[in-house]
Amino acid sequence: MATLLYRLGHGAYRRRKLVLAIWLAVLAGLIACVAAFGGKLDDRFTVPGAESQRALDTLAKTFPPAAGTSAQLVFTAPPGQDVTTGPYAAAIDRSLATAAHGPQVVAVITPEQAGTVSRDHSTAVAQVLYPVQRSEVKPSSLDAVESAARSAEQSGLTVSVGGSAYGSRGVAVGGTELVGVVVALLVLVVTFGSLLAAGMPLVSALIGVGIALTGLLALTPLVQVSSTAITLALMLGLAVGIDYALFILSRHRAQLADGLAPEESAALANGTAGSAVVFAGSTVIIALAALSVIGIPFLTVMGLGAAGAVLIAVLVAVTLLPALAGFAGARLAPAPTSRAARRAAAARERNAAAGPGAADAADTAGARWARLATARPLLTVLAVAVLLIIAALPAASLRLGLPDNGSAAKSSTERQAYDTISARFGPGFNGPLLVLTDTADPADGQRAAGQVARTLGTLPGVAAVAPPQATRAPGQAVIQVVPRTGPEDQQTADLARAIRDRAADLKATTGAEVSVTGTTAVNIDVSDRLAGSLLPFVAIVVGLSLLLLMVVFRSFVVPVKATVGFLLSVAASLGLVVALFQWGWLADALGVARTGPVVSFLPIILIGVLFGLAMDYEVFLVSGMREQWIHTGRAHESIVAGARQNTRVVTAAALIMFTVFAGFFPADDAIIKPIAFSLAVGILIDAFAVRLTLVPAVLALVGPRAWWLPARFDRVLPDLDVEGARLPRPRAAGPEHRPAPTRA
Repeated sequence: MATLLYRLGHGAYRRRKLVLAIWLAVLAGLIACVAAFGGKLDDRFTVPGAESQRALDTLAKTFPPAAGTSAQLVFTAPPGQDVTTGPYAAAIDRSLATAAHGPQVVAVITPEQAGTVSRDHSTAVAQVLYPVQRSEVKPSSLDAVESAARSAEQSGLTVSVGGSAYGSRGVAVGGTELVGVVVALLVLVVTFGSLLAAGMPLVSALIGVGIALTGLLALTPLVQVSSTAITLALMLGLAVGIDYALFILSRHRAQLADGLAPEESAALANGTAGSAVVFAGSTVIIALAALSVIGIPFLTVMGLGAAGAVLIAVLVAVTLLPALAGFAGARLAPAPTSRAARRAAAARERNAAAGPGAADAADTAGARWARLATARPLLTVLAVAVLLIIAALPAASLRLGLPDNGSAAKSSTERQAYDTISARFGPGFNGPLLVLTDTADPADGQRAAGQVARTLGTLPGVAAVAPPQATRAPGQAVIQVVPRTGPEDQQTADLARAIRDRAADLKATTGAEVSVTGTTAVNIDVSDRLAGSLLPFVAIVVGLSLLLLMVVFRSFVVPVKATVGFLLSVAASLGLVVALFQWGWLADALGVARTGPVVSFLPIILIGVLFGLAMDYEVFLVSGMREQWIHTGRAHESIVAGARQNTRVVTAAALIMFTVFAGFFPADDAIIKPIAFSLAVGILIDAFAVRLTLVPAVLALVGPRAWWLPARFDRVLPDLDVEGARLPRPRAAGPEHRPAPTRA
């Protein structure tokens, strides 16, 4: 692999204009496809094969209003007034008449028809039904509902609009997200000490992200692409795109400072650091693509879309970046008085010295930190492990669910409607269950449905049961069951399971097939399937981690240590997520609108992404230590020397990742906010607590045994040459032959 990338680097450097033209042409072509064929984003959660999904698909044919989405108009009279009398009732009637003529509206259910007038007559709720899913509701349709609501406000009513027609619609990239990019640029400037060098990773990453996002948007007419998939692809594509370019460009500039010719340096950096980038990117891609085996289309597209963004970032890093380096030429070489040049000179002095510790006076912060971590390795290991375990403790109470309008921003109209309904009618009215009954004898359908409804009304946790409504299919009816608890509460999920558990008894007594469906039931089934897939997914990722690292480092200890560190990082990150988003610690200070269950697919996304990034940092950090061990045979000195070489780059990469992910945290989106938080804190924990602290301490504790592998395994395992050991190593030019750098 290293040889192939070395040749690819040479080719891209020499044919830089062609390479740049190809990438720009791909971007322009995809933009044209989006403009010509791009469809709508689809945020539906579907669970093929689940009872709720089968029943919902049936209702879409036999009773479209029940299978579609709806908007709620919540009318509240001034304090002490009756919403059903006088000018208020007339204003509600006019408002609903206007809403009934809105685009796509199939029916309007008045408060009197639905029985949704509060006991104190202060609040009434009407429903506007659409025969389509939320993603298919046009903005003009929602605008019409909101306009109808404003007309009622002129009569003194307070009106809020919510319902399932409203929800997460992704994140519009704005100031907070751009702050992350600006901070990443500042980190690059500090790392390289050059605007030209700092700009190259950002430019290449933006081109890669542009291609990834337009590619996803171009697929919207063919597949279900959610707004969350777009945002996740944007976050990951930008973060890994900058990081991968940083790793390769850092190696290239170090070689230029050592006197290597620009073209040879670009090719060699592509073969060495580029090999590690391909390996690390492959692990992320595999982990994200594995989400497709869970069988939830929403998650499949999200995983494959994010994997595609990472794949493009890898391809851009090993093709476009060498081409851009060709345009820059010798100007990327650090100036003779720069810190990079001084570090290169110190490295040459260390290599020429008799012992590895000869240049301690010029040591880097990375080397000093490694010495501190390895001075008392057992104490370091215990301290880091205890701290991470403490941070992970809240994860033991992890509850999974999908957000609803109760998790929206407090200032949003859908959140206000949700809160008003919960306060006046009970939280269950925000997420009723639908029970579909079907009898073989069409003449017996209504009688059987009525008997089922009466039985359901006796179940614990049921607040109300609406009369059965016949569908277009003979013998079929739908019953609305209102739980006493909200859609995200565990008691609501227990109620759905209790109804399903009674399905056989209900069929025996009434003759009706009973199925539980509706948005709330679908969300429960999604969360259950994801929870059941979590442990197998972790087992796959851990097994893959052990195998890949054993192949790369030819060691038993390094893969085990890396995998245990990865699991500690994931557990600590999930613990912090639970503490903030489920328990509510610092929720107000950090702008979390509402606490409750953690987004059901967050743990799997976190594991998949953090796994690849952890392997990324592991390869870049430990490969330098292994190289020193091979050359010197001195275990402890090799740890310090490897840290001296790579800590600075790993630190910069982690900070860039953190700033990019943290830039999405302020978003008022109940899905993106916790994902951004978990990835940001996960990167900090894994990079600084695990890779830069725990890893050196464990290696020092184990000593030379860290690099041992039985001869039988050494012969059987393939040699991927991720470190580029077989590449030609041309001699660096002397100072008098080095390219004259120019400041950028």
